[in-house]
Amino acid sequence: MDSSPSGLRMDSAPSGEEPTSWDEMYNINLMPTELFLKFRKELEGFRIGLNMEFYNAPINECHGKLVLKPLSYERKWKFIYEPLQHDVQLLSKKIPVTKFLNLQVGIDHSFKLRATGWKWKLTTCLGGDGVSRIRNKTSLGVCPGVDFRFGWRADYVLPEFTGQVPRSSFAFTTTEII
Repeated sequence: MDSSPSGLRMDSAPSGEEPTSWDEMYNINLMPTELFLKFRKELEGFRIGLNMEFYNAPINECHGKLVLKPLSYERKWKFIYEPLQHDVQLLSKKIPVTKFLNLQVGIDHSFKLRATGWKWKLTTCLGGDGVSRIRNKTSLGVCPGVDFRFGWRADYVLPEFTGQVPRSSFAFTTTEII
């Protein structure tokens, strides 16, 4: 039952079978998830953009967005209009919470639903939605004012290690001072 001298057992193989190599104990699935085509124009201290966003996972979707944001380094907001969804958003820039965690807050109005509400989003490159995943985005400048960005993700499943550590490893002794 034990596969190593320390008593650890790897539970990634079907019951009763032990994996024969490290390659059988993990799985990494690399796939493109989003393609963005961004057209941008700078006018009097603001950037106006048209974003065409194509998503591959979990379903194939296309979103069009008009974006307006200030060009200053201290930029604190951006305005987004999504004509197909009839949605208007005023969002803060991403606020770093930790090295890998960002917070973005704002207000959202849906003309289709006739509803207004707060919008907030926590983002990280290390996953989300209960899935172990690494996400990354890369942008390429096609020509001045036109960017092509693609995003990818790597889903991974790591083996589970279970077992017991012998008591002798954690023996504590106390001495009484009289």
